[in-house]
Amino acid sequence: MTKFKKIFKWTKFIIIIYSLIGITLFYLQDKILLHPKSLPLDYKFKFSNSFKELFIPVNKTDTIHLVQFFSEKAEDTSKSKGVILFFHGTKGNVQDCAERVDLFVKKGYEVWIPDYPGFGKSVGLIEEKKLYEEAFQIMRLAEIKFPSNKIIIHGVGFGSAIAANLAGFSNVKHLILESPFTSIPDVMSTYLPMYPWSSMCHFKMPTLRFLEDVKCPVTILTSDNSFSESKNSLKKNDKIFIINDNDESELSKTKSYKEMMSIVLIDSTSLLN
Repeated sequence: MTKFKKIFKWTKFIIIIYSLIGITLFYLQDKILLHPKSLPLDYKFKFSNSFKELFIPVNKTDTIHLVQFFSEKAEDTSKSKGVILFFHGTKGNVQDCAERVDLFVKKGYEVWIPDYPGFGKSVGLIEEKKLYEEAFQIMRLAEIKFPSNKIIIHGVGFGSAIAANLAGFSNVKHLILESPFTSIPDVMSTYLPMYPWSSMCHFKMPTLRFLEDVKCPVTILTSDNSFSESKNSLKKNDKIFIINDNDESELSKTKSYKEMMSIVLIDSTSLLN
């Protein structure tokens, strides 16, 4: 009987600890996942490239802030190779992506980078459904200025799900995913498999499932093999490049990444001709 009581006591203790950790993770997950940097609306950007700011009202409470970077060939669309709709990750704001713009702008592309609600100068509460809807608004704006065969969608990490979802409903030229994950529940299950993340996660972001609906060419740039194990969701001619460079912790700063991205952009441009 004493042994049974000890087992019951320890089982009860483990269940309590498990529950407390689970409840804490459930309520703090957004703070763990998202690290926005908000900016005052009158903040003055100092970018090296020519740029323009747009404020797009969504409803009474939400406004999308979008920065358009222009190529050295100025704002003349006829001289531009196209536009890249760039959806960043979970940290910072458009200002933290500015140095990445040079690579695209030098190739003759415009780059449009929106901030998510609560990031930068964008206003509103961030929700998964809202992210997809706001991306569609940006796409409609891009289609006013560019034909679909001159639009490239690029997503990084968290932004890969937004990019893949948008590409699945759009007839664009190319989808580029950088360091994507299959879904947020999958990522969380890797670290804490004992919790039911498929029902716990506020954000699902099922990039892999969205890819099943994408008709345009897809290029994936990653530093690990996790996504390459899911090739069934990709088309025959879609490409995955695994970039390993021990000199840099950030994929976009590696020499291999810059070389590979230049090749991808050249391929995309050749498809336009």
